[in-house]
Amino acid sequence: MSPVPSSEVFETRPRRSLVLPAFVIIAAGGLIGMITFGPRSVFGLFLLPMTLEFGWGRDVFAISVAIQNLLWGVGSPFAGAIADRFGTVRVLWAGALLYAAGLVLMAYAQTPLMLHLSAGVLVGFGLSACSFNLVLSAFGKLLPDHLKSLGFGLATAAGSFGQFLFPPLARGLMDSVGWHETLILFGFSMLLTLPVAVALATGGVGKAPAAAAASVAPVQQSIAGALAEAFRHPSYVMLVLGFFTCGFQLAFVTVHMPAYLVDQGMTLGVGAYTLALIGLFNIIGSLSAGYLSGRFSRKWMLALIYAGRGIAISAFMLVPTTPLSCYLFGAVLGLMWLSTVPPTSGLVMLMFGTRYMAMLYGFAFFSHQVGGFIGVMLGGALYESTGSYAVVWWLSVALSFASAAINLPIREEPVHRPAPQPA
Repeated sequence: MSPVPSSEVFETRPRRSLVLPAFVIIAAGGLIGMITFGPRSVFGLFLLPMTLEFGWGRDVFAISVAIQNLLWGVGSPFAGAIADRFGTVRVLWAGALLYAAGLVLMAYAQTPLMLHLSAGVLVGFGLSACSFNLVLSAFGKLLPDHLKSLGFGLATAAGSFGQFLFPPLARGLMDSVGWHETLILFGFSMLLTLPVAVALATGGVGKAPAAAAASVAPVQQSIAGALAEAFRHPSYVMLVLGFFTCGFQLAFVTVHMPAYLVDQGMTLGVGAYTLALIGLFNIIGSLSAGYLSGRFSRKWMLALIYAGRGIAISAFMLVPTTPLSCYLFGAVLGLMWLSTVPPTSGLVMLMFGTRYMAMLYGFAFFSHQVGGFIGVMLGGALYESTGSYAVVWWLSVALSFASAAINLPIREEPVHRPAPQPA
């Protein structure tokens, strides 16, 4: 068989699959990222309407979103392992249906238990099976090596565009048709994922595309062996621990920022536009991170991103809260919002190859979501007990600098595996 030229941009797909250009695969993954990340990014806009209508404390809503973050993280390694073994499409379909059901049932939730089951359990497990962790893994298997880092950045940027698009859309729909109907419409929008997911068919283990074949280790390895290898690797453990901070900050800001700004005398519209600016500027940040992570040290990129977040949050807390300061903070934080994803996923792929990338990135993402669980829970609990979010903001600053430091000792090289012995 003749080698595939390095300039080839067409994907060699498994048998019984379509042969698609790389740009079609990237576009499909980006569209899935936009559709699935958009509604998730506007949950904070529903906090005040729901708590005021039903007389709940903010901690009730926070518990639901905390459950969502935790189950999103718990389900991601399992969803990744299933996708690695049996292919991506069915996992994406199942996730989209669960996500859609959760959003629709959330519109009818009139008790805390129903809110926890819909916004928490169903949306959480749905996200674990149809969010960008599956998209990034599919890109790692389907795209040629010279397009992988760019593909990671484009997929992350597309999710950011969803965060830019959905906050003003949600705000406009809530004003015109109500928050119940807005959730229902968002639920039905998840169904668009079903036909688009077909472009990301990977075929499962043993049917890896030729573009990814060079990245698969020559040593035959089981799932248990891959996990044992990863968690014995100090660099992987440090990467996983550092990713905790990213989840803590993202979840806290997404859920509590609109209510925090209302407490500071701003309108809910200022909160919506601040979230939208985070999404808009994250397009720039994600694309830049995807481009740079294929050319520069990924661990230094992560250290600078986390340290930059700490500086940005500190400045936001120390200056007077005005619409201008909110929008500037949204723009600066947006540049660093999901820009951790391309270097993190790139390091996982560099260390261990693509065969079990969805599962291993899923465990890193589990750490991210544990951070999100704690960030959302602390925000709700401390607000109800102290009437302020200040402690959580400053804890977020401390975690930023801790994560910057923990990423520096990471070794950016593949794991050393013994050569296969002849029979």
